Amino acid sequence: MPNTSTRSERSLSLILVFAGTLFVSATLMFILQPLFGKLMLPLLGGSPAVWNTCMVFYQMLLFFGYLYAHFLATRLQPLRQIQVHGALILLSLMVLPVALPEIMTPPTESNPTLWLVWVLFISIGLPFFVLSTTSPLIQKWFSHVGHHTSHDPYYLYAASNIGSLLALLSYPFIIEPNIGLSAQKITWSAGYIGLILFIAACAWLFMRLYQNSANTEIDDLETAQAEPTLLTKLHWLVLAFVPSSLLLGLTNFVSTDIAAAPLLWIIPLTLYLLSFVLVFSRWAKGIHRVSVWLQPVVLLPFIAYSFINPAILPYWVDLALHLSAFFLAVMVCHGELAKYRPHTAYLTLYYAIMSFAGMLGGMFNTFVAPFVFNAIYEYPIMIVAALLLRPADKIWQNEQWHVWAKQAIFPLALFGLGWVIYLAASDLGVYMDNIGTALILFAGLTYAFRRQALSLALLTAVIIFFIVGLRTIMSNTVYQERTFFGVLSVRDSVLLNEQGRPEKYQELFHGTTKHGAQRLGAHEQEPLTYYSRPGPMGQLFKEFDSSNEQWQVGVVGLGAGALACYAKAQQTWVFYEIDPVVVEIAKNTQYFSYLRRCTPKAPMIIGDARLSLQSEADAKFNLLVIDAFSSDSVPTHLLTQEAIQLYLRKLTDNGILAFHITNRHLALKKVLADHAKQLGYAALIQEFKPKQEIPLVVATDWFVLAKNAQALAPLYKQGLGNWQKPALYFNMKPWTDDFTNIVSIWK
Repeated sequence: MPNTSTRSERSLSLILVFAGTLFVSATLMFILQPLFGKLMLPLLGGSPAVWNTCMVFYQMLLFFGYLYAHFLATRLQPLRQIQVHGALILLSLMVLPVALPEIMTPPTESNPTLWLVWVLFISIGLPFFVLSTTSPLIQKWFSHVGHHTSHDPYYLYAASNIGSLLALLSYPFIIEPNIGLSAQKITWSAGYIGLILFIAACAWLFMRLYQNSANTEIDDLETAQAEPTLLTKLHWLVLAFVPSSLLLGLTNFVSTDIAAAPLLWIIPLTLYLLSFVLVFSRWAKGIHRVSVWLQPVVLLPFIAYSFINPAILPYWVDLALHLSAFFLAVMVCHGELAKYRPHTAYLTLYYAIMSFAGMLGGMFNTFVAPFVFNAIYEYPIMIVAALLLRPADKIWQNEQWHVWAKQAIFPLALFGLGWVIYLAASDLGVYMDNIGTALILFAGLTYAFRRQALSLALLTAVIIFFIVGLRTIMSNTVYQERTFFGVLSVRDSVLLNEQGRPEKYQELFHGTTKHGAQRLGAHEQEPLTYYSRPGPMGQLFKEFDSSNEQWQVGVVGLGAGALACYAKAQQTWVFYEIDPVVVEIAKNTQYFSYLRRCTPKAPMIIGDARLSLQSEADAKFNLLVIDAFSSDSVPTHLLTQEAIQLYLRKLTDNGILAFHITNRHLALKKVLADHAKQLGYAALIQEFKPKQEIPLVVATDWFVLAKNAQALAPLYKQGLGNWQKPALYFNMKPWTDDFTNIVSIWK
């Protein structure tokens, strides 16, 4: 029997010091993530992939930090642990205050993922590594200080995750709206110094109490614990891998169609961290039972509406379904992970495996999936994988393979039947309503298999497989490519022309948002969609038709190249595009011929437009068009005061800056109207709606600015209902490179 003195310490202050250290460390870690993600965005066009790459970097350092803590705690004596860790902390002070390197230019012709990882490493690698070591190392130290709860220090993990949650939630609602990036960097660095003092206090308590307690008996007790089996370790691995991959898959879904902003990236990550708080709490058993019960309940409407028929729901309801399904899947996986946690003798090993699995999940989504899949298929795959990890089957303990085989019979039969229908049907479009109804009924049937994890997972996989296949067929996708900046696709479509006859045309999509279209035959040189002749851009070129013969025009964001067909022979046009694949598509006459027919010699500048424009001569352009989208989001660094001032410097005295601000979710006109007021520029806005149905002429919003009102006078004469002066917004805080706030412009 161990000496009772080993568990006699009941001081609350001891818990507060160790828990406080974990709390502060986690808070700093999860403020640094959105802070540095926001610093990196302007260098790479605001792509959601920036955040996912940052997440992989954080997961990699987290794993190496946990591995370091495991080595330190199991191989070195207490004094040597403190000496080594102290030296590492002192070394990390060299990079304070945290900031981007001054000269770092991203590659323009190749995937920038590895470049981004390198920049992160040299900028914040050491401080983040120290933060990543804190949780397992401090918990391990606490297990040796002789407190009466030292035998189960996992509850301290809740303090760590509460700090993470508070940091994430405070960033978009408190920190970002009130503190600029410069102040954030300095404040964070000061907080890091405070954390060092906390770690020093823990080290002092660890040494004093470790030396004064009968730790040899504790060590003997730990040595007597059986090491977890290889199967148990693999179980831990997959239970942590799937939620990590799901996190990045859902982040892609959320951020692609709204905005590349920390606010939206934070929502899935917040739910992910909340699951850890709950599964390691004192109410974990009850919460886990409820999560296992709720998962198939939410899965039914999730499959029926978010996958089979998403158009029927408002966007916020669809988003809520995705978030709910994600949260329950993560709760079930992490609940199982917490349930099978080991004795404290293997605490650091447990955390090392968890972090390794998290890193693998992130690497799969960032480095493997984009090269294996041409769309974001890893997200539904991991939904199915999460269902396979439900505890109902006891797959990891049960070796009765015939039980699994019985559970697979119905889903496999359904798969075979569906495959026959898929091959036999000559025109699936005729049967789409019936097929959709049948799939929704099958989605309902999944609930009957809620106690059979294998059947539930396979049935869900079959339904999603057919949905993805049918969508590909029905969308008539002729080309699809996945790049660092998103998923691009070209689709064949049919419209009714002016004579009421069907006519083929082609569309360019980025994610789920249309980025251009072109009719064939006689209408090949007709700009369409957001750039139509009846619309704002058509009006602009018409009003200046008699005076724009010698114009120099710059266009940020290529799309299908529709704007090119406003070009005249004597004009000079330059296009700026961050994604080389967009240029390839626009130049490929199998898909679009705008560029070949209208501006075959126009140069294409690859890279972030703001960086590219800095090298252009001042007063170069008569017209500069900003049409840079990532699906339906606008990179915020292209909307700041500094960006507007850069654009206006590149314009002649009577030059015009035109912004495309059509957006489903963000009122971008507020930002630009405030800039016009603050900087003293003339501005007009048009929220265009077609007065009659014209093929591929759509509603669109445009905002124009100029150095003086005279430059915009021809447009303003268009009168009421067309170009108008923008409203004044008195509650706006100006957007700068140091400050942006997505919440303030949410529709």
